[in-house]
Amino acid sequence: MAKQQSQETKPNGKRLTPKQKAARKRRNIIIFIVELFVLAIVVIGAWAIIRLTRVEHTELNIGTQDDLDSGQTVDVVVNKDVYENYTEPENPMARYMQVALFGLDSRNKKLGAESSRSDVIIIACLDTQEKTIKLVSVYRDTYLNLTNGKYDKCNGAYASGGEARAMTMLNMNLDLYITDYVTVGFWGMIDVIDKLGGVWIDVQENEIVHLNNYQRSIVGTTTDGIHYNATEGVDFTPVTQSGRQLLNGLQATAYCRIRYVGNDYARTERQRKVIAAMMEAARGMSLSELTAILNSDVFDEFSTSIDLDVIISMLGDIGEYEIVESCGFPAMDMLQSGTIGGKGSCVVPIDLTANVSKLHEILFGVTDYEPSATVQEYSQQIQQDTSGYLR
Repeated sequence: MAKQQSQETKPNGKRLTPKQKAARKRRNIIIFIVELFVLAIVVIGAWAIIRLTRVEHTELNIGTQDDLDSGQTVDVVVNKDVYENYTEPENPMARYMQVALFGLDSRNKKLGAESSRSDVIIIACLDTQEKTIKLVSVYRDTYLNLTNGKYDKCNGAYASGGEARAMTMLNMNLDLYITDYVTVGFWGMIDVIDKLGGVWIDVQENEIVHLNNYQRSIVGTTTDGIHYNATEGVDFTPVTQSGRQLLNGLQATAYCRIRYVGNDYARTERQRKVIAAMMEAARGMSLSELTAILNSDVFDEFSTSIDLDVIISMLGDIGEYEIVESCGFPAMDMLQSGTIGGKGSCVVPIDLTANVSKLHEILFGVTDYEPSATVQEYSQQIQQDTSGYLR
């Protein structure tokens, strides 16, 4: 993200009038809202302006395993040691805001665990001191503890317990302190990209056939039995050539789903490319165009837990934030893939502890992070479960 001019002066150095200051502040608020939801593959936080009347909002109760054991009601669980680090005001880790971004394989505009597994899992880490954003895709087939001692593909956590269980799964396996989420389905992403006027993506020749096939898949038969196609409702425009080009919402969403070129590793990279392209599109729009997006019905298709006061507290600095890291988990040099019994093809962190140490170095710059005893226990179990299936 490019840095903006001072809030108090024009580019020519003259001071702004009160009316001009108010107009600039309003534009910055909208830009902030657009950018944050873009991190979730949408324009996050629009509900801050429209007063929660459109976006589904969830209040989450955060606690530790000790809280559960004592009979307290807890929605999202974090590791006790990590919890103490993040809640200690003087601890340097308190400067980070971590958000889980979930994209659902949902064609019926319904959100929640009953809809589907989470097709997209991205950890967005905002450093409020350095004003940076780091995006880490967790491969959906990663073999992890689903929070109940059962090990399987990690996207199963969302299917069986929604955002709360999926966030707990990430916290427990990765020693993280994720307390907020944003969720969007296929059509939410499609609609937002169309409202942004499309995104510019460099499409490779070997991606074209799969991109078009996924377009057909997305506009196929929905769960309520309605069949969409060129003659009955929703058409799609095939991509016919490679190279950098403007993709509409359906095309860009289909591009995000391609997994037959580079497997799931390249697929998550495509998702992050689209996020970055959406941010660029949003920043190039006028105040009236952004306002029109916020006033549309597109936000009926999103769900979030982020509080209004958090958004307001960050407004003054949002122009200084920039994406500085984009990668996947587990690390490419510390994973293997293979069929793990009846659980199918999985991505296996060869050594979960080593992967978690590397993740903390990427997100927080900690070069000597020692994973918790919980993560070490999970790491041993993963090795025991999978070693007989991997070459």
